[in-house]
Amino acid sequence: MSAPTLLRLGTWNLRYDVQPDSITVAESLAALPDPCIAPPQRVLRGERPWSARRVRVAQRLQASRVDLLGFQEALIRQVRDLEKLLGGEYAWVGVGRSDGIEDGEFSPIFYRRTTFTLLTTDTFWLSHTPFTPGSLFPGAGCPRLATAGTPPRDIALINTHLDHASDAQRQLGAAMVLHRARYEVGMRPGVPVFVTGDLNSSASGSDRGAYAILTGGQRAPPVPDEFTRHFPLPSSPSPNPSFPGEKEELVMRDLRDAAPRAFVGGKWATFTGFEHNNADEACIDFVFGRKDGGWEAKGVFVETALSDDGMLASDHRLVVADIVIS
Repeated sequence: MSAPTLLRLGTWNLRYDVQPDSITVAESLAALPDPCIAPPQRVLRGERPWSARRVRVAQRLQASRVDLLGFQEALIRQVRDLEKLLGGEYAWVGVGRSDGIEDGEFSPIFYRRTTFTLLTTDTFWLSHTPFTPGSLFPGAGCPRLATAGTPPRDIALINTHLDHASDAQRQLGAAMVLHRARYEVGMRPGVPVFVTGDLNSSASGSDRGAYAILTGGQRAPPVPDEFTRHFPLPSSPSPNPSFPGEKEELVMRDLRDAAPRAFVGGKWATFTGFEHNNADEACIDFVFGRKDGGWEAKGVFVETALSDDGMLASDHRLVVADIVIS
């Protein structure tokens, strides 16, 4: 790119369609209330079906004007509904985690058609057999994957959703995502690489391993040999001052930490649950960028998922980050 470019990145766990029904998008749109009449305040509580939530999700996305976005927990119906509701403004890539086609949850990447034309994409499972669709890490609650997208502009994105049950899986998953980011930089030196996702764990405390691995605060466990053969790394990084005897390699930086403090929004929690219970809240959804530069963070904001009538579009909040690619 010949000049700095401002982009907005995002990550949002949609909450999968746990209450499926046959209501169409057209029927959901037809059921919307008159926007000129005040709605009843906070009358809706608890989780609502996707057929009720999907329009609120699309409205939030339209208002946020995200250019490149990673979703988590999206079933194929949810992916197609959003593609339709967003009016063709976005294209997407991704596969279902159960079969590598359409079955199971996706971690898709949506991208604005007027900003990007996607060139390449790949998917890998966060397990000991990373190219076997549906493969499960021992002790994990379900199969987990990551989706990488590389537009023909100077940027790359890896989107993922780590496990809720196994910290060992989360740490291996973080190590594999970080390895994939390093491979991208080895292939295209200087390219800004970003990671979005639901880590199902925090940046501090006893469950911080995945976050610490991504940001260089903890040694990464070894990734599968099959994975390193598929994504080979350059062989000559510098010595690592943090871990004597090891080589210094690329790590990520949390964009909340990188952005000016005045432009980091006041909402901290990215997971809220559906019960309006502050005790459930946690910050487990993140946007990272390669620590050694190529970009500048201008702001990071956690958007509300709550409407005046009490409906929550998801049990997670959309996280957006404004960056300048230099």
